[in-house]
Formats: sequence, structure tokens, C-alpha cells
Amino acid sequence: MYDKLGLILIKGSETVDISNLITGVTWQGRKSSAARSIKVTLIDDDGYKHARSGIDVENGQQCIFTVNGEELFRGYVFEQSQSHKKTITITAYDNCIYLANNKDTFVYENKTATEIFKDICTRFNIPTGEIANCTYKIPELTKPKTTAYDVICDALSLDYDATGIRHYISSKGGKLSLLTRRENILQWVLETGQNIVTYTYSKSISELRTRVKMVSNEGTVIAEKSLPELEQKFGIFQEIEQPDESLSDAQINDLIASILDEKSTPSRLLNVEAIGNAEVISGLGVFIIIPHLGLSRTFYVDDDTHTWKDNKHTMSLKLSYATDLDASTSTEEETAAGHNIGDVVQFNGGYHYVSSSAGSPTGAECAPGPAKITLIAKGAKHPYHLIHTDSSTRVYGWVDSGTFS
Repeated sequence: MYDKLGLILIKGSETVDISNLITGVTWQGRKSSAARSIKVTLIDDDGYKHARSGIDVENGQQCIFTVNGEELFRGYVFEQSQSHKKTITITAYDNCIYLANNKDTFVYENKTATEIFKDICTRFNIPTGEIANCTYKIPELTKPKTTAYDVICDALSLDYDATGIRHYISSKGGKLSLLTRRENILQWVLETGQNIVTYTYSKSISELRTRVKMVSNEGTVIAEKSLPELEQKFGIFQEIEQPDESLSDAQINDLIASILDEKSTPSRLLNVEAIGNAEVISGLGVFIIIPHLGLSRTFYVDDDTHTWKDNKHTMSLKLSYATDLDASTSTEEETAAGHNIGDVVQFNGGYHYVSSSAGSPTGAECAPGPAKITLIAKGAKHPYHLIHTDSSTRVYGWVDSGTFS
């Protein structure tokens, strides 16, 4: 079954359906870029049963892209090009572009990343959706003449250093959300022999560090920590950090442990070409199974490029290890009475959800069958992440308490 692509052009108060002019679409995003973008190639000719699109980038026109009736992208047309081949190519960006294209001087003291995100969205009149609750108060964050996106990234980086929890920004339906990465693990599985077409996998220790040293403004050593077993393997690779002077000894120790935990792990990067799935985008996680490499675990999507061409939907993904999930399991394994991460349970049948906080389920009800608990989000609306262990059920997502035994 081919995807049905739709494109609505918004000209002020007028909406025009130009879906029948589409000849190709590329939709992409990446971790290092604020906004997702879409590039659409359209017929640019008056023909049988169609007129020209009437797109003019100078008029500030918006567009909405849908697949099988579901909205995937909403944004402003920023670029257009036309050629002698009677085609027009447009490039549009979602409203995260306002974070990248607005500069100011930002000064925050004892504010959480959540408070900083809210302030920036208010400052530039950006509508917001779901906003995660970051609890760590950043002692000071001053950024003169920089972009709003850089400030939010710095705030989220500092929050991660202190808590080990990653967050990301997402745009949907014209609203910006701040989401927790490990609570948005998709139920989709990418597996060789199934939906993975090609892959390349690389490991590197070029950024590895075996010890971290904290120094004051005067160069005095405040704290340091090393990993002797790792240094026996690779020798000494040292990182120097200068913490904020307002941090307590306990906060400095937490910071140094967090930095060392992240930098002591070799980087593992996976590039995948796969059959397209529009729900797999940067910021989210997917479960990867490649028996040849011994891989059966969650990866985060850092970059994604979805292409619709000649009635085919393909995707190219750049993936990285979800290391914060590994870190979280040690404290969350025992939080749910009677159930631990790794337990194989009997799912009673019912719905599963794309995230632990999702408002509505994904797909139809799943049949009962055995499944493994892979994550626990204490206190969440749907606190358990289950993966089926045989074909009797297709449950692969977050479920409610009491749905298994």
C-alpha cells in the first residue's frame, strides 16, 4: 500500500490543496539543528485537471504536509526555486526556526531548564505544548548576543550533567514542546532481514576520558575522579572542567561523576537505511536488532531523512547508544512493587503507548502474550515499557499498571 501524500498551502486566510502537484518529498531533522525541514518538488505547469501552485516565498506562506491524512509537518516556506523543467522546489521549516533565527542577550540565575524554555518561548511569542519538568536549578547562565536555540541547548546540557536525564525540543501542530528522551521510546523495531536495508556500525575511543579534574578560577584543584581499570587498558586521558563557583561540594561531586560517566564510554554510531516509517524521527528512540553485531537494544535517532519518491518511502538514520537508559535502570529497577526491569511477564492484552505520558494509544488493541519489561518510569501515566517475546502478541510500547501479571 502506497502512502497518500498531502500538501496544504496557507495564503493568509485561504487554504489551497496542492497535493496533486507533488512529485517528491524529503523531510528531515537532526539533533544539532533547531528546526525540522521539508523539501517538496511540485509540477509547475498548468495542465489537465490542475493549475500551478501559486507559491511565492515573499508572501510568508505556510504549508502543512500530511501522510495518509495525518499531519507530520507544519511550517513556513523559506526557499523556492523554479526551472525550465517546469518544476518548483520549496523548502519550509517548522517553528523551531524562531529559536535559531532570534538573537538576544540572556541572563538567568537559579532557573531550571524548564523555566528558561518557557521564558524564551514567551519572549518570542512561540506557542507551547507539552513541557517536561526539569528540577535542577542552574546557578547562572549568561549568554550575550546569541541565539535562543543555543541558550536552550546550554541549559539542557547543564541539566543533563546534573541529573543524567536528556531532554529535547519538538514541534508539532505549530507548538513547541520540551520532552524527556527516555520517556519517548517508540515501539518500533528496526531489524536486519525485516525493515533494515543496509547499515554501518562504528566504534571510537577518540573522545574517551579516564579521569576528570575540577579546578577553580585560580587553577586550584577542587575535585577529581579517575577510573583505574579503564586507565590500565588505555592509559590516562584527562578532562579539565571549571565549575560554577556557587556549586556546593556535593553538586561538584555529582557533576564530576556525571561527566566521567558520559565520557568514559566509547562512542558507538550506527547508520541505517530502512523502509520508511514516518514516526521515526530525531530525538526519539527505537529498538535495533542486528544479530551479526550482537545488537539488541535501544538507540536514539540523532539524524533522520525521510524520502518519498516513485511511490516508495525510505529513511536514512544516524543513531547513537541510549546511554542514559543504562544509567537510569540502576535506580528504577526496584521502584515498582513486584516488577523489575528484565522480568518476563504475561501481558493480558490491551493498548500500548508511544511514551509513558502519551494521551492516546498507538494502534489497535494488542493480543495477550509473554513480554519483557525493558524500562520503568516511576509515577508515569503508563509506567512500564514492554517488548513481546514471541509472535502471540505484538505489544511493544508503554503500558498501564495492572495490564500484566
